[in-house]
Amino acid sequence: MGPVDDDAAAEFHGFFEAHYAELARLAHVLTGEPDAADDLAADALLALWHHWGRVRAAEHPAAYARGVVANLARSRIRSAVRERRRIALFWSYRGEPADDPDIPAVVDVQDALRRLPFRKRACVVLRHAFDLSERDTARALGISVGTVKSQTSKGIAELSRLLGDAEDTPARVHATVAAGRTGGRN
Repeated sequence: MGPVDDDAAAEFHGFFEAHYAELARLAHVLTGEPDAADDLAADALLALWHHWGRVRAAEHPAAYARGVVANLARSRIRSAVRERRRIALFWSYRGEPADDPDIPAVVDVQDALRRLPFRKRACVVLRHAFDLSERDTARALGISVGTVKSQTSKGIAELSRLLGDAEDTPARVHATVAAGRTGGRN
């Protein structure tokens, strides 16, 4: 945004005063979230201010503002839906309980998992402990399938190195998570 002249600032201030409450009500109706309504209206007006030259030249600046609020509300709703899907994926897994888990082995795997960077750890756990597909793992983490593949592969290799055996690392990760759900040490 370039230099602001006093006329533009005064004009925007008048627009703000005239339309803020209406935009907040619109955001509330669209999202169903009264707490988010003020934030969305403020975000919309900030965006309008950054493009005030274009907005003030529009035939119907208030309609333009309502469109901005609608787009911000849509983005907020989509984000909430994605988050709910991620939570559902995490909680949808119902594995079989482990009988008498080998607690020292579980602790070793848990310690090794904690040493992995978050993305590698999340990919390994979702793929091998929660048996999610690469696609579902990608969706849960908001990353590409290719990233899931590479991070899982690198994570398993690093875990195998940390645990000292490469052959049964995925099975050990699965058993560790199963033991954690049945009362093993977390």
